Amino acid sequence: MPVEISLTVNGASVTRAVEPRLLLAHLLRDVLGLTGTHIGCDTSQCGACVVHLDGRSVKSCAVLAVQADGADVLTIEGLAGADGTLHPMQAAFREHHGLQCGFCTPGMVMGAIDLARTAPDLEEVTIRSGLEGNLCRCTGYQNIVKAVRAGARAMQEG
Repeated sequence: MPVEISLTVNGASVTRAVEPRLLLAHLLRDVLGLTGTHIGCDTSQCGACVVHLDGRSVKSCAVLAVQADGADVLTIEGLAGADGTLHPMQAAFREHHGLQCGFCTPGMVMGAIDLARTAPDLEEVTIRSGLEGNLCRCTGYQNIVKAVRAGARAMQEG
């Protein structure tokens, strides 16, 4: 039997009746059309589905939509400014070539933003450790590390 939930997604209030077993990732992609949240493994191991739930990064394929009732959800689509200005972390990924095919990029960017806000030390080992739950099949991670470091600096300056 569907359950009515209300949450804020990228600053907009959303109320939907959902099946109790519906995953947050599927609510975002299939119901709300926010396809930047990718589903890569269905086992919560790849990190392509990372979003911010009440300010903390979570793998949305491991969260039921009903668990997000009353929460604030931020997806990759909600990062850029209304005028299209990229978030500093998005800009850093573009500038430092922190992506190739782009499939992992939304989850990587969302995880990197959370890491930059919470980690006092962004040395390479901290970045690699902080993003170990985000898998990229195309890169050697070196440019991702450079992008995260640059994005974190830009976030601190901004």
